[in-house]
Amino acid sequence: VQLVESGGGSVQAGGSLRLSCAASGYTSSSFCMGWFRQAPGEEREVVATIDGAGGTSYSDSVKGRFAASKSNTKITLYLQMNGLKPEDTAMYYCAAYSGRYCDGLAYWGQGTQVTVSS
Repeated sequence: VQLVESGGGSVQAGGSLRLSCAASGYTSSSFCMGWFRQAPGEEREVVATIDGAGGTSYSDSVKGRFAASKSNTKITLYLQMNGLKPEDTAMYYCAAYSGRYCDGLAYWGQGTQVTVSS
């Protein structure tokens, strides 16, 4: 399984970015994928997940600002980030699980940096 993220960059507060994560090595699209982030000196935290049934979950810190979506034909996960804040600055990682409900083995992308300036 390979995950390749793209779309990170630097924006000013209030701006928007869209992250993409292309997955390869899966034979179907019925598995959980998610976005995580890690700021310097902090632990990695979940941002959003979409399970194999299409159920979406968000962390409280991004609800109402970020939207995760998934293209099953391309097996690509997206994260639309609006209303970005300086505290959103972090390395963003895409994850894919072998299980349908965010369980089983986890695979990780290399990460893409998001920097939000005030």
